[in-house]
Amino acid sequence: MGAVKNIWNGREVAEAPDCSQIQIPTSSLSVDPSLPLPQITPLITELCKDLFEKWSNLDDSRFSVETVSGGITNLLLKATVKEEDGNDVSVTVRLYGPNTDYVINRERELQAIKYLSAAGFGANLLAVFGNGMVQSFINARTLVSLDMRNPKLAAEIARELRRFHQVEIPGSKEPQLWIDMFKFYEKASSLEFDDSEKQKIYKTISFSEVYNEIVELKELTSHFNAPVVFSHNDLLSGNIMVNDEEEKLYFIDFEYGSYNYRGFDIGNHFNEYAGYECDYSLYPTKDEQYHFFRHYLGTDKPQEVSDKDLEALYVEANTYMLASHLYWALWGIVQAKFSPIKFDYLGYFFLRYNEYKKQKEKCLSLARSFLSRSEAG
Repeated sequence: MGAVKNIWNGREVAEAPDCSQIQIPTSSLSVDPSLPLPQITPLITELCKDLFEKWSNLDDSRFSVETVSGGITNLLLKATVKEEDGNDVSVTVRLYGPNTDYVINRERELQAIKYLSAAGFGANLLAVFGNGMVQSFINARTLVSLDMRNPKLAAEIARELRRFHQVEIPGSKEPQLWIDMFKFYEKASSLEFDDSEKQKIYKTISFSEVYNEIVELKELTSHFNAPVVFSHNDLLSGNIMVNDEEEKLYFIDFEYGSYNYRGFDIGNHFNEYAGYECDYSLYPTKDEQYHFFRHYLGTDKPQEVSDKDLEALYVEANTYMLASHLYWALWGIVQAKFSPIKFDYLGYFFLRYNEYKKQKEKCLSLARSFLSRSEAG
């Protein structure tokens, strides 16, 4: 059986003096995410029985499992159980992808998720097992990238992100952007691929150039004094859900969550307008960004946000947007080495790095001009 019998929920955490003291069911079992669904189903059934005592004696026929989505770093499954009283109860089972510990701090994620859940973000954490977690099931649809251009949804995302950024997570509040990026750089710049074609492509990357780009951007952004907030850091369409009937928005999957610069979280979100096809011509226009900023800065009175505040956040977000490209470019190289998923990660590096170089001069010129005027004024 799981180590704890009761199911943890956000209300219990909210009432507890310290979220870290709330215990949740745990199991040492692991499930291979690469298995086909018919083979995964009995393993998920066994897992649910091991974690939750009230399900431990139910017949296997009462359990059903279906795939929700298969991301780059995890597999989401919906497990439904017909309980003794005839009611169907669904939970989400998230299986971590192999070798994702190279790019994701799971301990940091689990620490944060309890407090985020207590604050009303994402699904409730119900249990943890060998290579994943069980969460409450959210009855909502996942956004597609074009949804984020919808003015009504964009405004709601902005308001929800502002609320997200106000959550306090115990522990160090040191921004992780440059720490994580230099860690990625150290890993990425010292690899060797068994695949000769990958190795040939890898050797074309000038890591000294990449390093200099990181150092230059880090130095420039230090002049912004951007607020440090607890950030999602991966707010793409696939990590936002909406229940259209209830008009309720949800942020999910806090794998990359950490304290970070506000501008990075927003700039990274804007990059995600490009969608999975990485069509950066879809990057939001200045008018679309100002619409977002008004609802982020002035959640109650968006039209009263000053032009000065709008311009400041515009420059901040569009400079940190460059950091987003560098971050995920280096992430792609690390994934190319360690991820078993069939995806052109090295190609992804070049896609993001080339977009960084394309946008660099315009964004840095904008930033330097703004900083110069700010210092003069």
